[in-house]
Amino acid sequence: MKNKKSFFTVLSVFLVLSMALFGCSSSNSSENNDSGKQITLDVFQFKVEFKDQFEKVAKQYEEQHPGVKINITTVGGGEDYGAALKSKFASGDEPAIFNVGGPQDVQDWLDKLADLSDTKAASLALEGTLDGVKKDGKILGLPYNQEGYGLIYNKEIFKKAGIDANNIKSFADLEKAVKKLNAEKKSLGIDAVFAFPVKETWVTGLHLSNVFLAPEFDSNVVNAFNAKTVNFQYGDAMKKLVDLQNKYSVQPTVSLDYSKQVEELFSIGRVAIIQQGNWVYNSIEDIDPKLAEEQIGLLPIPIEGFKEDAIPVGVPMYWAVNKNKDEKVIKEAKKFLDWLYTSDEGKEIVLNDFKFIPAYKGYDSSKISDPLSKEIYNYAQQGKTIGWVFMGYPTGWGMDKLGVNIQKYVSGKMTWDELVADSKKAWEEARSK
Repeated sequence: MKNKKSFFTVLSVFLVLSMALFGCSSSNSSENNDSGKQITLDVFQFKVEFKDQFEKVAKQYEEQHPGVKINITTVGGGEDYGAALKSKFASGDEPAIFNVGGPQDVQDWLDKLADLSDTKAASLALEGTLDGVKKDGKILGLPYNQEGYGLIYNKEIFKKAGIDANNIKSFADLEKAVKKLNAEKKSLGIDAVFAFPVKETWVTGLHLSNVFLAPEFDSNVVNAFNAKTVNFQYGDAMKKLVDLQNKYSVQPTVSLDYSKQVEELFSIGRVAIIQQGNWVYNSIEDIDPKLAEEQIGLLPIPIEGFKEDAIPVGVPMYWAVNKNKDEKVIKEAKKFLDWLYTSDEGKEIVLNDFKFIPAYKGYDSSKISDPLSKEIYNYAQQGKTIGWVFMGYPTGWGMDKLGVNIQKYVSGKMTWDELVADSKKAWEEARSK
């Protein structure tokens, strides 16, 4: 009897210890993902310029959170992210985190978007940066960053030509400088003044058009989204800039893409000016660090008759979380995005590795590292900005209609008046559905 009692006493102690050890093990695992099992975050994103840096950060996060695996797929640059995203979802292999561009994308993807109102990042987003992703009291996206674009120029080439970029304050000034550069291109060692990538309909149909259409909508993306018509009020000014870039560009512009524009022409000094934004900095730095750090500047895109000294500044894309994923995956996706934008470690990465202009409070703006981002920040500080409205265009209108029409125009297959009329009609038809 005594031996039997001792056996049960030992057994009881063993069970208690086992439960305690198991409990500790479970507790430690749940610190990472609340399940003890690995959680996989599939990310489908568009920004090719920081692909390598983003993948490195994902590995860093995985090391700190052993229960999490992050798979990143990047589609952008010369590829159509919107079309690729639709194909991705249609395949049934839905990502946990993906990108939306603003009110039109929110409308198109509404059934997939989780409410991110409870994230720390949403509470710290700068005023106005969430306007394009708010619907029915919910916040359906978190801003990537702030970006700006204009005419990026090579300071060394300008200096050789005797051109002071500070004196270019209007379209007339720009045209005069371009003609001078063109006349001296042989002695300057350049192939042409511009590399105008008409093949990239996002450059023309979205970014370039935005400059000239934004005034119609008071630089407000929601106004553009709600507009039943587009008038091309500054269409003549837009035509002048298209003509200027096309005439003095490496030819043929319809087959010139982003990679050739940025990496094969501008970054090795074969052209003096490109229409792009601060996102190209990493690509330029990879090829010529000295050029990137010391010899590039940013000119405004002048709107004759409106603003001639401003640049477009806005949020390029938003992070969205797929609400149809498992609740643990949704929770971890939010946790990852909060870590990226609000932790001290994440902030350093955003500023120094991604070279982003932050769209959130709590950053030291003096640490903005690259010259393009600094110039954009200075334009914003001076109030010399134009809003981004192209994310409020009808679905596909900017790239598939206007961008394609610009290709036809520069190829001589469509007049400018035909371009305007056809693009107006397409907008109205899209809005009447």
